[in-house]
Parts: sequence; structure tokens; C-alpha cells
Amino acid sequence: MTPADDSADDFADDFDGPGLDLGVWVPHYLPQWSSRAATAARYEVRDSCLHLSLPDDVPLWCPDDHPPLRVSGIQSGVFSGPVGSTVGQQPVRPGAVVREEQPAHWGWTPRYGRLEMRARATVTPRSMVAWWLVGLEDVPERCGELCVMEVFGDAVDPAEGAAVGMGTHPFRDPRLVEDFAAPRPGIDVAEWHVYAVDWRPDGAVFSVDGRPVREVAVTPDYPVQTMLAVFDFPERAVPGEPYVVPELVVDRIGGETGVTG
Repeated sequence: MTPADDSADDFADDFDGPGLDLGVWVPHYLPQWSSRAATAARYEVRDSCLHLSLPDDVPLWCPDDHPPLRVSGIQSGVFSGPVGSTVGQQPVRPGAVVREEQPAHWGWTPRYGRLEMRARATVTPRSMVAWWLVGLEDVPERCGELCVMEVFGDAVDPAEGAAVGMGTHPFRDPRLVEDFAAPRPGIDVAEWHVYAVDWRPDGAVFSVDGRPVREVAVTPDYPVQTMLAVFDFPERAVPGEPYVVPELVVDRIGGETGVTG
């Protein structure tokens, strides 16, 4: 199954069904570097929303290859080379090898368009939530990232609101440049907000609730897959403090895709 380079199909998931649409979503986080069993997302689809959470019994992600980190995530595509190869998306570290081969699955893989998510989040000083778009890496250089929202709990200020990370990371894409920042749009992430990117061949505009927040000039020029995840950083735990389960609740995600305008 090969993703189309110029898909003009619109997409929307409002999570009204009885469960996650497995024709679109893979309920695991980069399982090629670990296994599907060890990277299973913790989620519920209820009240017409996706509730993606991270209870404290979730095991560490790739503990032999990564500093202590726990993740609960879903993604709209995945693939890898055979076990023992280095072919796979978003390597956990340079030279990482595939531990469990993943057959190609391309769900929602847009190339350009206005993409948006209506969501709210619970974050703590030791956690993070994020929505980012990454190249499929069917060719190694097609690996760049458009991050639409990334919120660390320790960057939430009661007076000024949350710092919301957005922008591009090139990774191994020689076309892209690092262009990432975390402005404060004056929002409470525990409330509902619409996070969006208007992504075109000549740049991208990131917005919150319809208000442009920042722009980048150079963007990926290939299909991307959506990554939604909740992260916990155990080393940031404060002794004696109870664990608060972080959560990303998504009411809808999708957009008008393809080259427009």
C-alpha cells in the first residue's frame, strides 16, 4: 500500500463510532523500535471523543535505547524494514535497529492543506502532550516534521497560559531548517481549543482558535502521518507527590487536504 503524493481527499474523524477506526489509526507508538505489545496506547473512545491517557502502569518506552520515558500514542501510518535493519520512522537513536517488523499501513497521509484538531489536555510538570506530522520515511530524507502543538506541563504559567510549541524539525531532510518556537497564545490547555496549520508549498501558518500564532517559510514537500501522544518523564517526579494521569482528549481531527489556493 503506497500513499499518494498529491492526495486531495478531505478527512475528518470526530470519534463518533464505538471504537478507534483501525483503518486509519495504529494504536501504538513507533512499535518498530520495540513491539506492538510494549507500545500499546491507553485510550477510550467515548462521549464522541478520543481519550488518550497515560496511567502509571505503562512500561518505559525502549528502556535500553532511550532515557526514562513513558508514552501512550496513536499514529496514522507506520512501516519498517525487517528485524535487524535500520529502516524505520523516527529512529529512537542513531543506528537503532528494528526489533519488530511493521507492515506498511497508510491511513491519513495528507500533503498540504488546512489541518486542525479540537482538543483539551491535562498536563503536569512531569508530562507533555503533542500533535505532530512527520514524513513517512518511505525515502529516508522524507522525514521532516511539522509540529502543530506541543505542550510541556512545566511550561504552563497560571498567569500567562501555556507555551505551545509549533514549527519544523528537519531531522535528516536536507531541504528543511530548524524553525521551532513555543509562543504563549494566552490559553488554558485544559479548555477546548482548535490547533491548526495551513500548510502550503510556500510555507505554513500555525494558529490557535483561528488566530495565527507563527509562520515558517520552508515545509516538507511530501505526505506526512499524524502522531498524537501523551508523554511522561519519570525523572521529573517529585518524591511524595501523587501521580496525576496526563490526558489528551480529542473531539475531532482532520482537514481540507491537498494543494489549495
